[in-house]
Amino acid sequence: MTRSTFVKGRQTSPKEEIWSRPYAALLIIIGGLVLLLAGLAFSVAKGSRQIPLDVVWQAIVAFNPANQDHQVIWELRLPRAIAGTLVGAAFAVAGALMQGMTRNPLADPGLLGVNAGAGFMLALCFAFFPGLSFNQLIMFSFIGAAISVVLVYGIGSIAKGGLTPVRLALAGSAVAAMLVALSEGIALYFRISQDLAFWYAGGVAGVTWSQVNILWPWIAGALIGALLLSRSITILSLGDDVASGLGQRTGLVRLGAVLVVMVLAGASVSTVGAIGFIGLMIPHAARALVGVDYKWVIPTSAILGALLLVFADTFGRLLNPQTEQPVSALIALIGVPYFFYVIRKKVGDTF
Repeated sequence: MTRSTFVKGRQTSPKEEIWSRPYAALLIIIGGLVLLLAGLAFSVAKGSRQIPLDVVWQAIVAFNPANQDHQVIWELRLPRAIAGTLVGAAFAVAGALMQGMTRNPLADPGLLGVNAGAGFMLALCFAFFPGLSFNQLIMFSFIGAAISVVLVYGIGSIAKGGLTPVRLALAGSAVAAMLVALSEGIALYFRISQDLAFWYAGGVAGVTWSQVNILWPWIAGALIGALLLSRSITILSLGDDVASGLGQRTGLVRLGAVLVVMVLAGASVSTVGAIGFIGLMIPHAARALVGVDYKWVIPTSAILGALLLVFADTFGRLLNPQTEQPVSALIALIGVPYFFYVIRKKVGDTF
């Protein structure tokens, strides 16, 4: 059963609702970009060392290697802020794609085990191949994300009646718990707990320009792929029967979406660790703001996800500049209550 709303006293169909808020979407996207630029400037300027905004601008347009403030901006804060933007957008869009193609309001790279799969492969790399480059770690993260997707869908489809949203969430939780336990066991046995501590905590502290230069083409390409799939995801989100009736090749669309999610989640986890709940919360907020057309949901999710991670990271630094708070913990303070809200109010809805 598909969702419908009431406009001017009459009931509208899902197709009409899809195209109901394009102007609002444009305003939100433009306003979000402006706010994101302001957030990036604030993030670069604030921290244990306060730097005026005019110095930040001078460091960007006329970098002086002899200036200590310029060094802090270029070597520490700017790559951190850009990585937060990329990763926040990646997690949010990955969640939007998963929720759209599964019609499951709980779908999220973290809740469905994708992040845990990428982290598990990182644990194997640290234990057996400690000399791998960052680019190679990203590739292995993709493999780990793919393994977790296969396991979740395989386990969720075994039961009679096939794959349902609840079974998908349960299978994802079980696979994530198993992979996290295996990762921790590997860390203890091979004594690499300190190497994995950063990925367990999750955060953008310590990201370098070399990592950003490798990260951004993967995420940018995957975001473009998500936009190319947006129309098909919109149709798929109306249900398999409707999508098939409209000539949609549902299997091919799901395969393409899964590949995009693997790239987004794998690249992000290999860089900043498993930061949860962004992919759960942001797509719901995006649909509430712009409607259910994924042509608008995906770019809106990308901007809102980037905003959330950039501001959460900045807030974590300002709470106690001497000992920064993990950004994953701050986001979880919002994400856990929202997760319970979704369980109570949203499970069983379609969108």
